[in-house]
Amino acid sequence: MKQLYWNICGEGDRDLVLLHGWGLNAEVWHCIIDRLAPHFRLHLVDLPGYGRSHGFGAMSLAEMAEIVLQQAPQHAIWLGWSMGGLVASQVALTHSEHVRGLITVSSSPCFTAHDEWPGIRPEVLAGFQQQLSEDFQRTVERFLALQTLGTESARQDARLLKAVVLQHQMPAVDVLTGGLDILRTADLREELANSSLPFLRIYGYLDGLVPRKVASLLDSKWPHSPSVVMKGCAHAPFVSHPNEFSKLIIDFSQQNDA
Repeated sequence: MKQLYWNICGEGDRDLVLLHGWGLNAEVWHCIIDRLAPHFRLHLVDLPGYGRSHGFGAMSLAEMAEIVLQQAPQHAIWLGWSMGGLVASQVALTHSEHVRGLITVSSSPCFTAHDEWPGIRPEVLAGFQQQLSEDFQRTVERFLALQTLGTESARQDARLLKAVVLQHQMPAVDVLTGGLDILRTADLREELANSSLPFLRIYGYLDGLVPRKVASLLDSKWPHSPSVVMKGCAHAPFVSHPNEFSKLIIDFSQQNDA
């Protein structure tokens, strides 16, 4: 039976949908829930096939966005981290009438490096796909470790991310492979350039998966979308710097209150 895990909490009067990244689940937001709950109705989602959202196989970015949208509130702010940023962006592009604002965190409209565009080398993503079939758990753990490299709290943050994964049933190999396919093939640069929605991009200065150069490149291409590069942060700024991160989200919501 297909069932999308969707938990609503918080006392605020604004809806905020939070979408996690590859391999993880909604528990990754645990360290900022108490900070955001007074300001928002938080919609904590396990993406299809991840965490407690059972019964789903590999799917395309468009399919994943449509499934998540089915249970979403009207006129919410959508916040997506890493791969979740692509899902949130896809929703904003195809159903902008349902989206009040878009926030992407440590995400890129095109994760794969090519030509003059910075990102993850295609052979690295291909290597992860190959390794998933050979040593499933170690491959996931290695990917999680990459997300915290360089920060002062790297070891502690990596332990937290690993605990989030192990807390629930691990995603199936085909789901994880499908997620890597999304990271490898998606390119929303041109489509998002034409978006008129309030749109905030947050990056980590030390991020090894989404280089900070992406922020400055998009600043010139997307003048409608401000960016913040958080010092001392890697790929999971809400884990290493929860207070600073939460303030950015609250301020964005208040600035775009309507």
